[in-house]
Amino acid sequence: MLEEYIYHGKQRLRCGYTTGSCAAAAAKAAAEMLLAGSILRRVELMTPKGILISPDVRDISVNENSVCCAVQKDGGDDPDVTNGILVYARVEKISQGIEIEGGEGVGRVTADGLDQPVGAAAINSVPRKMISSSVREICKKYGYRGGIRITISIPDGVEIAAKTYNPRMGIEGGISIIGTTGIVEPMSSAALIETIRTELRMRRAEGKSSLLLTIGNYSKSFLARQIPFMLDKSVTCSNFIGEAIDGAIEYGFERILIIGHAGKLVKLGAGIMNTHSSQADGRMDVLVTCAVLAGAEGSEQMSEIRKIPECVTVDAALNVLDTIGLGEQTVQILMKRVQYYLDAKVKGQAETGAIIFSDKFGIVGKTETVDRLIEKITEEYGKSDG
Repeated sequence: MLEEYIYHGKQRLRCGYTTGSCAAAAAKAAAEMLLAGSILRRVELMTPKGILISPDVRDISVNENSVCCAVQKDGGDDPDVTNGILVYARVEKISQGIEIEGGEGVGRVTADGLDQPVGAAAINSVPRKMISSSVREICKKYGYRGGIRITISIPDGVEIAAKTYNPRMGIEGGISIIGTTGIVEPMSSAALIETIRTELRMRRAEGKSSLLLTIGNYSKSFLARQIPFMLDKSVTCSNFIGEAIDGAIEYGFERILIIGHAGKLVKLGAGIMNTHSSQADGRMDVLVTCAVLAGAEGSEQMSEIRKIPECVTVDAALNVLDTIGLGEQTVQILMKRVQYYLDAKVKGQAETGAIIFSDKFGIVGKTETVDRLIEKITEEYGKSDG
């Protein structure tokens, strides 16, 4: 069990490790048993976050040409349907190179715009690097110069995937092997909201009346490029936009500007204020509605618009709209709807606005209030402030 903790407010929550870490640890253990010819009961793996994990090695199966074993997922105090599952890795010798495949219970990518290409096993890029580097480490340790094929499988993966959004996100036949840091940091909703409120109080205590809300790492990267002097002055609200706005009104902020990735903030066009996928999606529904309101007509345009519900990403949907000449008009309608729902949320108690961006399109759209809000925020915070 991983003894690593984080704090949300006064709550102490135990961290865990990702399916990616499980896959890499199992692959490392199996490779060592294959090359050393001995049984291994525990394996150590350094995660990208710099935290060492040492899970037990389970369900070991050895034959002449391959070794298979499993590592159990430890989600810590994070509520997740994958907690406790066994992630298996089977390794076998090949002539050269490191090959990583997905077996039973690992999904396949069926749509563009995801981490892996269509047809590939849904093993994301960071876990793939973790698996390959761990196996190469073992090959070097034993002086083995040939190749290794690694097959990752999760026997319960198909059943677990049915409880997730994977099928709607373009991954079929199982779950994804994911994780960018290798470590699961638990997210207690109540504790996270209290952390947001604490940051709001701090900004207000500094005498600020303007608030810049960001959604997560994508927003921070955008800020670093576009408004770098605000990077350490924003408040990250994660998916809890509604709760953050409520707190901002309670503490007396006069202006609220939200900056977020299109995959999240498009949902504001339907008044969805908690943007976590487990709460609501609606991204494509919003874009279809906005496209129709933007004047879509004729069988050709409507035929293309009917493709949007099958899109996996907002970028893919915007591509469809651009091909029929409705991209700009649709975004204009979208931003009006975003402004409408933000105004409805604050009920005249603050001025609001939003900037929506994506990696492909840059700034997708902004509400009509944004330029004025940025001017006011810049005046209040200033590039030399704090």
